[in-house]
Amino acid sequence: MAEVKFFGSADMPLEMHKVKIIQKLNLRPIDDRLAAISEAGNNTFLLKNRDVFLDMLTDSGSNAMSDRQLAAMMVADDSYAGSETYYRLEAKLQEIFGMKYFLPAHQGRACEHLLAQSLINKPNMIVPMNYHFTTAKAHISRFGAEVAEIIIDEGLAVKSDNPFKGNMNLQKLRDLINARKDDIPFVRVESGTNLVGGQPVSMANFRDITNICRESGVISVLDASLLADNLYFIKARDEAYKNVPILTIMREIGSLFDIIYFSARKLGCARGGGICLHREDLMERIRELVPLFEGFLTYGGMSVREMEALTVGLDETLDMDMISQAPQFIKHMVDELSAMNIPVVTPAGGLGCHLNAREILSHVPQEKYPAGALAAALYIVSGIRGMERGTLSEQRNKDGTEPMAHMELVRLALPRRVFTLSQVKFAIDRINWLYQNRHLIGGLHFTEEPKILRFFFGKLAPDSDWQLKLAEKFKTDFGESL
Repeated sequence: MAEVKFFGSADMPLEMHKVKIIQKLNLRPIDDRLAAISEAGNNTFLLKNRDVFLDMLTDSGSNAMSDRQLAAMMVADDSYAGSETYYRLEAKLQEIFGMKYFLPAHQGRACEHLLAQSLINKPNMIVPMNYHFTTAKAHISRFGAEVAEIIIDEGLAVKSDNPFKGNMNLQKLRDLINARKDDIPFVRVESGTNLVGGQPVSMANFRDITNICRESGVISVLDASLLADNLYFIKARDEAYKNVPILTIMREIGSLFDIIYFSARKLGCARGGGICLHREDLMERIRELVPLFEGFLTYGGMSVREMEALTVGLDETLDMDMISQAPQFIKHMVDELSAMNIPVVTPAGGLGCHLNAREILSHVPQEKYPAGALAAALYIVSGIRGMERGTLSEQRNKDGTEPMAHMELVRLALPRRVFTLSQVKFAIDRINWLYQNRHLIGGLHFTEEPKILRFFFGKLAPDSDWQLKLAEKFKTDFGESL
């Protein structure tokens, strides 16, 4: 977004686009919202979108497409094999990453499956990473390996002034490779730590990680799903890259890693995904799985229309106005809530604003899922759907014990170019009211608990009538404006 100064008011984000197509929203009365969250088992994933006012669950597949992307969908070549659409996408990825090979997949978790199945080839392997993502960890665990999270200490501090809290601890990486080199199928770096605040990784850390991997003969893998945000932060927070073109930064990142995979539901604002590689031997090892699990090699489970939109979306990722919009909206939200002394993750990262549920609901023990409870409470009082990113998003240990998450967060995602500033201010207002009445919020317990990825479709119930009391207090304060 442009650096625009305001004369008569404080600086605020200024959209460098105009709205040409709209979708009507509905704000249901609070009693309807209370019934909806109960029917959904207090799991925001199970809410029907018709009952949601502002959907801040995720930016995955919910970013707005540009006019150029929508137009590109009309020229798609729908050939099953050898589609020109595929070759246009392949050429764009080769341009921005400088990597020779591209394998398409239907989304990011499909890439994670292909990588895990092709690279994890013996028992008791271990995958070092700065921090795990839920589906990445699930695929790695499914093939008998474990995850080693070696993020820097500041990465797990809710409040910090470190501009790159997603960085990996290099000494821990060296120690782990020295101790278990033969058990490491690859090192995974997530460029924007999804579960701990959308925090970016510095270019220096990218470079150091891949140097260590190269010297040790270990494969380096980058999850670039949140790379657009990370590119913005490199330009905004690293003085050495302030005036470096985005394409140059992307090509430098591409030169460092052996493999880059991504979800196009995030990177490129379309739906799909893919794996980019330098090495022919790795490409051939993974390629044989693509037709088996995804589709033919020139569509990989993607709609060709989405592939055309993705090609344009990747090109638009080179536009600073585009990649800065969401981070600047998120920063505005974080700054406003911080000024109200409401606990949030700082500095503002990518993906969304993250509420610190552990501090907001300090009276609710972790085993009662405070982040899940706060997400349910926020929906009741606002119609806003956020996502729990805490203990509920973990999975039980093999012995059935509950691992406590490092953080208890409620993520309020801000998909690109979707919400207006007035809608963000509505969210801030309702969060402020909820914070003032946080003592009314209690915990949750499982009534239906799946064994894998339980946060997607598990169901919970409140441990008291706290939700009814919260709704009654809201009615008292807001009257007919429900």
